[in-house]
Amino acid sequence: MPDIVKTGQVIIGKGSVIQPGVILGSREDGRLVIGSNACIRSGTIIYSDVIIGDNFKTGHNVLIRENTAIGNNTLAGTNVVIDGHCTIGSNVSLQTNAYVTAHTQVEDNVFMGPCSVTTNDKYMCSGAELKGATLRKGARIGANAVILPGITVGENVVVGSGAVVTRNVEAVRTVAGNPARVLK
Repeated sequence: MPDIVKTGQVIIGKGSVIQPGVILGSREDGRLVIGSNACIRSGTIIYSDVIIGDNFKTGHNVLIRENTAIGNNTLAGTNVVIDGHCTIGSNVSLQTNAYVTAHTQVEDNVFMGPCSVTTNDKYMCSGAELKGATLRKGARIGANAVILPGITVGENVVVGSGAVVTRNVEAVRTVAGNPARVLK
């Protein structure tokens, strides 16, 4: 397996483990900061202009694009993609194959189940304005759920597996279905 590749200014906190086959940084003039006690597994690529807090863990083959900030105690499971210009809070769990599109905000204590996705392109055409979703504190997104562009999922909302969220969801609700509806 290839060694670790570093490009630009890469700062890694104490106690961090970076496995072979990881690429850190994407530009000579870029900066990447990874906090203490991180575990970055093989196949992971983290671009420049990313700041990651302490106790960050990845599975294998994670991609984190530029202009992203990630809090403390956050997990990005195997094959997770964070597509840049995102804010990810602390104590977040992004499970295997979760996809966080560009311009998405994920607050603290959010769980995104396996294969769940946010979207950011309402019209699916070149040049369209990209608007990511917002997942408020404590939101729980089930496996294979889809959150459409610009949608806000409120605090402590539960989104059922396979749901397609087409409208904003107020705090402390459970939604399921396609399109997602509030369960009574």
